[in-house]
Amino acid sequence: MAKDKAPKAPKPQKIGNRWAGPAMVTSGVVGLIWIVVFYTLSNQVIDYPSFLQWYDDLGSWNLVIGMGFIVAAFGFAMKWE
Repeated sequence: MAKDKAPKAPKPQKIGNRWAGPAMVTSGVVGLIWIVVFYTLSNQVIDYPSFLQWYDDLGSWNLVIGMGFIVAAFGFAMKWE
């Protein structure tokens, strides 16, 4: 008895990480906006609402946070195929 040697269908190719591109762009834009808002509001006397007081209390750490988002965007770029 001979077995039927029909060719197997090709395996579907892995498309990649679909989430990496949007995460990269979002993280980069959030970091950029964070830094721009910090520089815009840093030398002005503004009576912040109570829910935004933490942003003023961070001081120069806002630069570290904004750059952290941008570095995370580069990390997401490494995952993007």
